[in-house]
Amino acid sequence: MVAETKLYDALGISPSSTQDEIKKGYRKAALKYHPDKNKDNPNASEKFKEVSQAYEILSDPEKRKVYDQYGLEFLLRGGQEAPQPGSGGPGGMPFEGAMPGGFGMGAMPGGGRSFHFSTGGGGGGFSFSNADDIFSQFFKQGGANMGDDDDIFAQFGGGGRSSGGGLGGNGRSSRFRDSNGRTKERAQTPEVTTVERPLPVTLEQLFKGVKKKMNIKRKRYDKVTGKRSMEEKMLEIDIKPGYKAGTKIKYPGWGDQEEGGTQDLHFILTEKEHPLFKREVDDLRATVELDLKEALTGWRKTITTIDGKQVQVSGGGPTQPGHEIRYPELGMPKSKKPGERGDMIVQVKVKFPSSLTPQQKSQLKEIL
Repeated sequence: MVAETKLYDALGISPSSTQDEIKKGYRKAALKYHPDKNKDNPNASEKFKEVSQAYEILSDPEKRKVYDQYGLEFLLRGGQEAPQPGSGGPGGMPFEGAMPGGFGMGAMPGGGRSFHFSTGGGGGGFSFSNADDIFSQFFKQGGANMGDDDDIFAQFGGGGRSSGGGLGGNGRSSRFRDSNGRTKERAQTPEVTTVERPLPVTLEQLFKGVKKKMNIKRKRYDKVTGKRSMEEKMLEIDIKPGYKAGTKIKYPGWGDQEEGGTQDLHFILTEKEHPLFKREVDDLRATVELDLKEALTGWRKTITTIDGKQVQVSGGGPTQPGHEIRYPELGMPKSKKPGERGDMIVQVKVKFPSSLTPQQKSQLKEIL
């Protein structure tokens, strides 16, 4: 039998819930109470904090085990002497009363007194993360892909996201007692997800290819001792000439290590905006702007190609708006066809005068 059920009640789940059910419970509650969906409800922000912090404990197998055995107060004290029933106030309950960042959950479903969380920490005990950070991390680890309703997760991304599916690995199960005192086996921790991170690169880097070095910090988990640690490693990312935005560069086993296994780390290339060119598969499109006089009588421009060459672009006039000139083999490298390149396309944009005098109009009528 668990010591208390307040955090489970907050997510609308039972103490026997699997990690997948905990995630679904948090997802449902976070969608319900997210401040951006409840701008007219002043209480939604507090409820959002409550469910986020409940998820932070229950989604961590070690913290969940401590909570199941001793309750929230013991966990917040940092595993010190077990709390006595009825103790409270300053020194008795570090998370109850007027504390910076603290708030009350009120009467929870299933009975029990109210209690407060604190994001401030103190006394060496556990400190809650910011609710928005918990929500963001849940999104990155695949939380947005757990349902098919039109939800708010699509509006958030921040640093990145996780794909569905996971890695192989041995989960760890734990035992608990149900309401009848019977010992049951909790389901194994599910497999961890693949972590995806955006990697911004310039068009020039995609043209030439580049090796990017990144210092990766990742969590490690010792299955023997159950301890967690941080590890730093230098990762060299090889970006080949001609790679496109959206290309995934995969590093198996380079993500955080959890009980269910070690995450794969995927970098997804994103293309920075270029001042001249727009990429169209392997072609590059540039726009030159002409005034009406140039468009009618002839023009000459100089374009610098993606590899730094100077190309003279001209027209004898009249040149229609939208007119295109194609220059073969001056575009991007074709990654699957070494030695071949796409084309450079120069498109004409004609800038018309904003006004004309009566005399100018008359002259144009005579000419045209």
